[in-house]
Amino acid sequence: MVWKRLAEEDAMPGSFAGGCACGAVRYECTSAPLFSLNCHCRDCQRETGSAFAPILAVPRAAFALTQGSPKYFDVKADSGHTTRRSFCAECGSPLFGEPGSRVDMVTIRAGSLDDPSEFRPSRDIYTASAQPWDYMNPDLPKVPRLPEA
Repeated sequence: MVWKRLAEEDAMPGSFAGGCACGAVRYECTSAPLFSLNCHCRDCQRETGSAFAPILAVPRAAFALTQGSPKYFDVKADSGHTTRRSFCAECGSPLFGEPGSRVDMVTIRAGSLDDPSEFRPSRDIYTASAQPWDYMNPDLPKVPRLPEA
């Protein structure tokens, strides 16, 4: 239910690709994103080494690895669910996540897109965990934390 409420019209194309900084891991998606957002939870801050993670969610059925094999690690997300994070074992680039609360979805990190300029977040989430030095777009709706799924 929570994820369904986040879904909004997105300006990204219906198919796109991306990968890590060194090119060892590549992926493609054949669907427009379900939603796009900036997540300010502590887990995303740690993953990115920054204030937030720019994320776009896509249907798992439309997502495919086309080259290489990422490494994975599991974390307990602020939602209480286990999230599986992927990254390149060669260069360390964060690539995508597999939320335990939505096995039908993959959450791609916008920085891994071949053309990240097409990313259009619809909101900021987990803003209760946002860092005071982070400047958020005042035009985006703010969600302090997600309700329990």
